[in-house]
Amino acid sequence: EDLYLPYKPKRKTKASIAKARGLEPLAYKIFSLSLENCEAEAEKYLNEDVEDVDSALSGARDILAEWISENSNIRERLRREYLKKGKIVSSPQKNVKEVDESKYKNYFNFTGDLNNIPSHRLLAILRGFNEGELVYNIDIDQRLPVEIIRKEIIPSDKRCSRSALKQVEIAIEDSYKRLLAPSIENEALKIAKEKADLESVKVFGENLSALLLAPPVGEKRVLAIDPGFRTGCKIVCLDSQGKLLHNDTIYPHPPQNEKIASIKKISNLIESYKIEVIAIGDGTASRETESFIKKIAMPPGLQVYMVSEDGASVYSASPVAREEFPNYDVTVRGAVSIGRRVMDPLAELVKIDPKSLGIGQYQHDVDQTLLREMLDNTVESCVNSVGVNLNTASKHLLKYVSGIGPSLAQSIVDYRSENGPFRSRYELKKIKRLGDKAFEQCAGFLRITNAANPLDNSAVHPERYALVEKMAKDVNCSVSDLIREDQIRRQVNVRKYIDKEVGLPTLNDIMAELAKPGRDPRRIATVMEFAPDVQTIEDLRVGIILPGIITNITNFGAFVDIGIKQDGLIHISQMSDKFISSPNEVLKLHQHVKVRVIEVDLKRGRIQLSLKSN
Repeated sequence: EDLYLPYKPKRKTKASIAKARGLEPLAYKIFSLSLENCEAEAEKYLNEDVEDVDSALSGARDILAEWISENSNIRERLRREYLKKGKIVSSPQKNVKEVDESKYKNYFNFTGDLNNIPSHRLLAILRGFNEGELVYNIDIDQRLPVEIIRKEIIPSDKRCSRSALKQVEIAIEDSYKRLLAPSIENEALKIAKEKADLESVKVFGENLSALLLAPPVGEKRVLAIDPGFRTGCKIVCLDSQGKLLHNDTIYPHPPQNEKIASIKKISNLIESYKIEVIAIGDGTASRETESFIKKIAMPPGLQVYMVSEDGASVYSASPVAREEFPNYDVTVRGAVSIGRRVMDPLAELVKIDPKSLGIGQYQHDVDQTLLREMLDNTVESCVNSVGVNLNTASKHLLKYVSGIGPSLAQSIVDYRSENGPFRSRYELKKIKRLGDKAFEQCAGFLRITNAANPLDNSAVHPERYALVEKMAKDVNCSVSDLIREDQIRRQVNVRKYIDKEVGLPTLNDIMAELAKPGRDPRRIATVMEFAPDVQTIEDLRVGIILPGIITNITNFGAFVDIGIKQDGLIHISQMSDKFISSPNEVLKLHQHVKVRVIEVDLKRGRIQLSLKSN
């Protein structure tokens, strides 16, 4: 950009007007710094457009100022200086009302170094500016940039005429203040913003990965509840594959208070549909609903989970939900999403735009192309690390498998509908447009349970089936025995099978997969129990210890659900007794924690928490 700048088509400028008036030769002579009498030389350029000497010199300086502003060395050095020593200063807009209530109050008198301002602070200032609450500027000692330009333009070893030097120095001041400063400020801010975007997108990707890889309860029959007060609690019953069996509504809370009828209905549904798990959305009336449900006599082993509702309403009104449940309203679809999330978070959450999942920091303010690329890569990585059941996965999940995409995902689902379940991975080759390359990319990530070949339910790629079969043959057993019997696997000398195509790391991976074929890398789901005596922010006291679950992680801290309407914040300085540079060093999304309340701001609804031992 700097190199192209002198040749870039320009709108009308002071310099272009001066050039049109024939003042460029005068500018060259002054710029040589050897012209002894600039005023006398300027008289030669007077005409009907240039009426006097001052006008001639002013026009020549305008040309000089533009040349200086287009010097690539100067621009690069100024950019570095701004990024190294510049400060961003923010203050409130003059027309901002209710200063004490503003969410940008912390930035009403803020100064931060441009080179190391935390990403969330820079993005907050820019958002405050866009929302009309903040103004900002980039501040730097003005002597530094002017001196940089002077050293670049005026040679230290050359004798300069005083007359020319005076004109050049005036042009330097003008070039910096009028042309360079606004441009370089914007460029330095853009670079700082790009850095902040990268950090913010990285945090979003880490949070999304943790969310998608949250522990599933697996294939269990679920009763899911989308809680509410006046409109009631929407209930759905799902079979072990997530199929909707029944939907209903109960009204256990005010204003109806139909507790007895609600208990009876829940008990009947648990018995009728052999419910194994109850999932309750964590939105409005969630704690009241959880308390109500836990008072009902339950069969042994039935567990109650609180499930994040973030994005459920977005899903329920989406084309995906309308396609899945065309005959049901949004409340039923939302409850189904809550139930399926507890069964398999990954399979359900891929249907929802990650930006609607309530994770990350300032995701709507960052470069959206960069964000979309990161999110797509994260989802694809998570899907492929877990693996996908070829016979039950939706097209929304299949499209993220390496080598497949939306079109082939639909073709796989269509083939399944017409021909029944896949019996072998090689059957994938019968699908139109799924060629050898796509098969090579996707086959290892697709699982077939109860397949004739047990390797079809593992991460072993079909191109290595012959190798595993040879291992089994060499120790006189079947592939099934090799998978099932640890003692037999110990007889295999993997180094014997090293060749040009297969190295020791690959062989070790194969043996690890044979030990636990189709192993799910996700943890086992655990039930979260909130403090029963804390229902609202008014119940909090400084010093009390509470159980909580991490709901969002940012560069500056982590938000914690402690079972009330407002999430609390653990600032990064309160996360550990030792220094940490990132919250992700000690915390993960959905991690269960014990936190201490250190501050409660009832007016602003803010809760400060700590993980420190003292």
